[in-house]
Amino acid sequence: MARQRNTILILGEGPTEFYYFKSLGDVFRGLTVKPDYPKHTNLNELKAKIAEGIREGYSHIFCVVDMDTKCNDAERKQYQQLKDRYAKPVDKPSKGIHCEVRFFETHRCTELFFLYYFCYTSKGFINQDSLIKEINQHCKYEKSTRFFRECGGLHPHFERSGGSLLSAIRNANQSVAERNATNRAYTYSELGSMIEAIKEARSDI
Repeated sequence: MARQRNTILILGEGPTEFYYFKSLGDVFRGLTVKPDYPKHTNLNELKAKIAEGIREGYSHIFCVVDMDTKCNDAERKQYQQLKDRYAKPVDKPSKGIHCEVRFFETHRCTELFFLYYFCYTSKGFINQDSLIKEINQHCKYEKSTRFFRECGGLHPHFERSGGSLLSAIRNANQSVAERNATNRAYTYSELGSMIEAIKEARSDI
């Protein structure tokens, strides 16, 4: 029988998410971020990691999803099926399990939230490289494991460079509000609401 673990498991699709949320350790102590051997994963691997987290007894599982990898009909359908499967909390009292699984999307990718540390934009980016180029107008950033390890933590690096997590949250929430108002399918990040959800969940555990 799994023992209920009143804590938060963050599941990312690649090294970027792992290193970023690990770098928030001074802001949110006790977060578990997986996979702890970071590599790019697919939806089947994400599905397996969610199931594993539920079995291990986590009370909250937050999935960080890049929408630029959900560009064809088959991927979008598979992703929607996964979201639908966990639309309601998993509740198995006899096994000591109650788990809320939530998905937080960014288009194009998590790097948009990094840009939001410095400024707001709603313009479309033709690819990930163009977004990274924009970040580099504000601070040095490379999408590489070497950089992630050597920068002293992504979150502290952005703040030392003049960025702000509070600004990132505010700008991300603005992008989602505009998306909802205009049905814009690009340049939005739900990671602001994810940070707020982490704060709320931690007040309960």
